[in-house]
Amino acid sequence: MNASTSHAAVDQVRAALLAAGAASAAGGIRWFDDAVTTAAAAARALGVESGGIANSLVFTLDEEPLLVLTSGAHRVDTGFLGDRLGGRVGRASKETVKEATGQVIGGVAPLGHPAPVRTLVDAALAEFPVVWAAAGHARTVFPTTFDELVRITGGEPVPVEAPAGSAG
Repeated sequence: MNASTSHAAVDQVRAALLAAGAASAAGGIRWFDDAVTTAAAAARALGVESGGIANSLVFTLDEEPLLVLTSGAHRVDTGFLGDRLGGRVGRASKETVKEATGQVIGGVAPLGHPAPVRTLVDAALAEFPVVWAAAGHARTVFPTTFDELVRITGGEPVPVEAPAGSAG
């Protein structure tokens, strides 16, 4: 891992972490030699369970950007989530992702965006003492906790998939 690398989006994330008083702000961003664009890749690189990786996925809710921070062990059930939110949830285009977050798919961080984005945080991430999230580039992550992630993003903790055995 290379700690001395810099990138504009990562600098934005670092500034947002500092502004939010996040514990990981002081040097907590880790750079990898290779991209870790999936929860499985990040988990392998960090030596942790994929469930402790917070995937930053951008959807649209009735055409407005919606950031869903989901456990790497889950898939977002858009029908279930849309029903909970009272609208239609769909996958955002890469252009929408870039416009809403200022970052590109594969490295979207939970914060450091040009403007606030409604954020949902998978309640399952609370099971992990350390949660890892992308830091604005496909080769970066930072450690946090579930409670801190909710606080620094202004996120709403919710389940992101229907409970096992439910009709959805």
